Formats: sequence, C-alpha cells, structure tokens
Amino acid sequence: MKLSRSVALALAGTIAIVIALLAWQSLARLEPAPAVTYTLLDGRKLTSDDLRGKVVLVNFWATSCVTCVKEMPQIAATHEKFRARGYETIAVAMSYDPPAFVSRFAETRQLPFAVAIDNTGEIAQRFGDVRLTPTTFLINQRGEIVKRYVGEPDFAALHALVDKLLTRG
Repeated sequence: MKLSRSVALALAGTIAIVIALLAWQSLARLEPAPAVTYTLLDGRKLTSDDLRGKVVLVNFWATSCVTCVKEMPQIAATHEKFRARGYETIAVAMSYDPPAFVSRFAETRQLPFAVAIDNTGEIAQRFGDVRLTPTTFLINQRGEIVKRYVGEPDFAALHALVDKLLTRG
C-alpha cells in the first residue's frame, strides 16, 4: 500500500511538472508582427513580407517627442552598425505628426533608414494601438516580435540582442 501511494505522489508530481512546462512554453511563444504596408517619405511602399529574412527595428516616434529626437542618432548608429548583416530600421512617424515636419527632420538629420508616416494611425493600431512615443519593436527574421521597448532602449543591450539574432540567422 505504501508503494502505490509513493507511486501516485510521484506520478502526480510528474504530471504537475509537465503541465507547468507546457504552460511556460505557450507563454514563451513569440507574437507575430502584424502584416502592414509602410508608405515611405519618397512614396515607395514597403510591406512586412518585404522584410522577411531580416532583423527589423520598427520605431514609432514623433518630431515633438523629446526622447524620440534624443534617441534618433543612436538608432541611426545602430542601423549603420548592423545593416550590412541583414538589419533594417523603419521609423514610423505618428499620425498627428505633420508630414512636412517629418520630412524636414529626416532630411536635415540625413537619416540612413526608411521613414514612414502613419497618416491614418493604422500601423500604430496594428502594433497594439501604440500611443506612447517612442515605442520600438525588434522583429526577428521569421517576422516575430522579440522585444518591445517603451521609452528609450538600453542601446548596449539592444546591440547585443540584434547581434545574437543576426548570428542565429
């Protein structure tokens, strides 16, 4: 009788561990990035499908956002550091940002990456109704959101994560 009680307890413990592992795995799954079409300042269209196979940083920003303006040189430097390895950056200006301001900002700063204007707010909506700027998403080569930053990222940690994703392929 003692043996069967011990076996039952061991079996119950094993089942509990398996359930916990399955629950953890379901929580650890990465969320797919939404399918969107970016309209760039030069009028070109860029889709999520066009970016498959690359590590992509999508940065929601505004010219009126002090932190956004402050972090933009670091975003540009990150882009320059990793672009040859399959890294892309898209800066998405919020719908309330006047297009002339966005265009002037990108031109005077000579931003080395794609800049899009989210005129309708649809892109921000699809990324989980982004309202705070800056909000930045890092997307892996499979189109999954790996990290979401609200506010300025820790750029050393971001660089380490980008390098890891690019190395992994």
